[in-house]
Amino acid sequence: MTLQFSLGTTSPETVDSPCVLVGVYEQGVLTSAAARVDSASEGLIKRQVESGDITGKAGSSMLLFAPPGVTAKRVLVIGLGAQKSMDGARFQKVNIEATRALGRLPVDAVVSYLTEVEVPGRSEAWRVRIAALASDFAAYRYTATFKPREKSKQTELAAITFSAGTDAQVGLDQASAIAEGVRFTRELANLPPNICNPAWIASQAQAFADSQDERTTCKVLDHVEMEQLGFGSLLAVARGSANKAKLVALEYKGGNAGDKPYAFVGKGVTFDSGGISLKPGAGMEEMKFDMGGAAGVLGAFIAAVKMGLKLNLVCVVPAVENMPDGDSYRPSDVLTSLSGLTIEVLNTDAEGRLILCDALTWTAKTFQPHTLIDAATLTGACVVALGKHASGLMSKHDDLAAELLAAGEETLDRAWRLPLWDDYQTQLDSGFADVANIGGKTAGAITAGCFLSRFTDGQRWAHLDIAGTAWDEGRKGLATGRPVALLAQWLLDRG
Repeated sequence: MTLQFSLGTTSPETVDSPCVLVGVYEQGVLTSAAARVDSASEGLIKRQVESGDITGKAGSSMLLFAPPGVTAKRVLVIGLGAQKSMDGARFQKVNIEATRALGRLPVDAVVSYLTEVEVPGRSEAWRVRIAALASDFAAYRYTATFKPREKSKQTELAAITFSAGTDAQVGLDQASAIAEGVRFTRELANLPPNICNPAWIASQAQAFADSQDERTTCKVLDHVEMEQLGFGSLLAVARGSANKAKLVALEYKGGNAGDKPYAFVGKGVTFDSGGISLKPGAGMEEMKFDMGGAAGVLGAFIAAVKMGLKLNLVCVVPAVENMPDGDSYRPSDVLTSLSGLTIEVLNTDAEGRLILCDALTWTAKTFQPHTLIDAATLTGACVVALGKHASGLMSKHDDLAAELLAAGEETLDRAWRLPLWDDYQTQLDSGFADVANIGGKTAGAITAGCFLSRFTDGQRWAHLDIAGTAWDEGRKGLATGRPVALLAQWLLDRG
């Protein structure tokens, strides 16, 4: 179910709602909304604090049912942690945990006063946007491949009203658009690879374009057209699969006719077995998420269109499946890329860069973009280096890197810059081709970025390695929707 968001200014003790959300800090410090509820209920919240039932620990919750003197049927008290150290990340966390707690209650609507919580350096519109996105994230449920069930009698949360003035409407509008992009990204990435194959990605992109006005269009190249154009690197990766490669190109013309577009390119390996360099069996099921970059840039594109940004944008997705077969490409093969550079294959499991290099070349030649950014679940080395918290960022353009880092901080979808020095390029030397597709055991994330840099000469380009951030690990781990928020904010900042 998609949450509906709105703004309101009614006092928490008088608002008529199935539930209101108020916050309490550690050491019994009440927010203004909690204090108003406490006063109306003759000290009910303070008594719960004194008894230890309400601790104020960040993300904790306590339900007060039918409190006296309060119009709402329920008051859910959310712990905010220490007041002096409140920051954006904690604010996001408490809103996520609040929505999860609401999901266990029989309520279909709630009024949240957590947006009144002060976050140093952040505006009310920012708080509303983060709260809405956090709530939408926590409310998401994946159901696409479960057996249809009888409609539950359990009431589901459908609407949240945030306590804020009309100046925060811009934040709510942005949140609604970005949330739509995030949900699209998560749903696409969570689907199994027997459904979400290259043709499926192409169909979803086309369906979105068809649902919009004439400013949004979609073009899909099949493997025959790509072969005629010379996509030798991309098509080599796809050779072992019965699912043929697709190249998807979405265009949004929201800016002036003569303005160069911004361009996103996303790695779309719908399943990565590793090819002939077969991956270990343990954890291979997570390789359905190897199209997380494609899903992410498509989601960011959707967010931009829904926000009606006054700019031109291109989103290109090379979509393939990497499988072992008698026709699979092999270690020691030499491929001729679309750029003309030859590539020695040392490992068929370093396939993402092989599809991206052709897609980057085609995007640069076809659209002459102002800026070119790729996103890819590219290397396990990036996960080792940065864990699950930050995406790896590489660029030779300091200004572009700074813009993307700032967008990540603004949205809490953070990245960390890794070096892209020429010193690393020698690791890609080959005795049989212009470049090898891997650079050895060390600095794997960086040498992958160095490889891509060979195909972006003359471009204002950045690379996001989202291998650690695109999904949560484990058998029940879901796609996160990153880096939709980061890329959407970067586009907003260009407007």
